[in-house]
Amino acid sequence: MSDIVIDTPAAATRPTWLAWASLGVVYVVWGSTYLAIRFSVETMPPLLSAGARFAVSGVLLCLAVLIFAGPAGFRMTLPQFGTAALVGILLPAWGNGLVVVAERHVASGLAALLVASIPLYVVVLRRVVGERPPRVTLVGVLVGVVGLVVLLVGGPVAGAHGAAWWGPWLVLLAAFGWACGTVAGSRLPVPPNPVTFSAVGMLVGGLVLTAGGAVRGEQLHLAAVSTSSWLGWVYCVLFGSLAFSAYVYALGRLPVSTVATYAYVNPVIAVLLGVSLADERFGIAQLAGGLIVLCAVVLVVRAESRAKVPEGTAR
Repeated sequence: MSDIVIDTPAAATRPTWLAWASLGVVYVVWGSTYLAIRFSVETMPPLLSAGARFAVSGVLLCLAVLIFAGPAGFRMTLPQFGTAALVGILLPAWGNGLVVVAERHVASGLAALLVASIPLYVVVLRRVVGERPPRVTLVGVLVGVVGLVVLLVGGPVAGAHGAAWWGPWLVLLAAFGWACGTVAGSRLPVPPNPVTFSAVGMLVGGLVLTAGGAVRGEQLHLAAVSTSSWLGWVYCVLFGSLAFSAYVYALGRLPVSTVATYAYVNPVIAVLLGVSLADERFGIAQLAGGLIVLCAVVLVVRAESRAKVPEGTAR
């Protein structure tokens, strides 16, 4: 998402507590989504359920745009629509879709720790396209790689259903797709309304996931879906849209370095919820690897915030 300059008196006078409350929503909801996904895929086909989730969320966001901005909120050029569609393929479809498939074989807490590698991927991709990140950022990437290696060799988390060897690698591939979408969204023309941008991406991603589920031969048998799966799916639909709105609100009223802390708070919340509600158990190696990854993400986020983002702006 391109930088949004916040320099109006109205923005400065809005209550700070509401911005912090919004950030708290992002912490809790995005951190708990991993557990909700785990419950949903226990009795739901992964791609079809994820496709329906993003399609419904996209419709809800479109309704929000109509209510608060009117038809003018959907104005965009063809290149801007193309960017939104591309980001929808890379983020909801590739990124989230692979995580949903993997969570049939990977503990929700481990998935969150592996997804925390996204800022590390972004730094590498920026280097590939010609940017020169600060040296401290590159050091953070190297530290993160060490943490990921420790996580991958630490073995499956106790309590994970399936526990296929390829599950963690699929999550890392998902994180790479999410990072590609993040870089594309920051370098290509995007719709002026960020909620419209997200709505189009969710709708496109939902269609791609649904098509993927049909190709895989997935079938949804409503009678076989458990109550916990329904609750997990509904939670992702409703609270996922709420968390996005809270994220946009917090970005406009808090320093970007503060909002970016969600990148290393979400995995902690996911691990705690997985341990307390899904009986997931982490060994010493897994906890050490996760801690190394989180330290690397903290290093990268803080270095990038100081080097790239001027005061008074939000990304």
